[in-house]
Amino acid sequence: MVNKMDDYLSPHYVQRSNWLRAAVLGANDGILSTASIAIGIAAASELREPVVLATVAGLVAGALSMAAGEYVSVSSQTDVEKADIKREKQELNEMPEIELERLAEIYQKRGLKEETAITVAKELTEYDALGSHIRDELGINDITQAKPIQAALASGASFTVGGVLPLLATLFLPIKNMEYILYSLAIIFLIILGTLAAKTGGSSIKKAIIRITFWGTAAMGLTALVGYIFGVNL
Repeated sequence: MVNKMDDYLSPHYVQRSNWLRAAVLGANDGILSTASIAIGIAAASELREPVVLATVAGLVAGALSMAAGEYVSVSSQTDVEKADIKREKQELNEMPEIELERLAEIYQKRGLKEETAITVAKELTEYDALGSHIRDELGINDITQAKPIQAALASGASFTVGGVLPLLATLFLPIKNMEYILYSLAIIFLIILGTLAAKTGGSSIKKAIIRITFWGTAAMGLTALVGYIFGVNL
């Protein structure tokens, strides 16, 4: 009974969507990008130093790029949300009757009878007009609201964690056939990541593993092919 109550009171999976998306994307890119770079250079060189150097460069550049890109992207979403909220506030001041009708129509479409919808709209407008329209007309709430700093930190940190794994492999694995061992380790890392992400998000583990394995193999395979084609003794 206690366990069921704990499950009932626990946050829904969608409440984890903002940071989970950024963290999974960052860790996935960290593993895949640095492993692909290491595999490509390892396929082209018989020396360890170029492989390690390229992997470190890819890790640093990738982490900063992920953080900056995520911040810019989510900030753009925040700007749109703020603009919509400003416009909604203006419309509430200029035409409150029309805004009340819009709110009532929204509730009618959700299944309320006309009289009930009007009553609910009036009561919510009296309580918090702007908040009601932001939530029910614009679809913005605490769960879905963009958080640039949170997304940037999650992406950059998770990319670094993911990228450190292939980097450690380039430091300690034998240089001979390193690309094949790196590929195997990267796929294992990606499968673990996909499983954790699926469990955290409450989605299908099988689908997550298939998706991440397929695209990971494609990316690393193409990078290795480029390394073989243009292979030189660096």
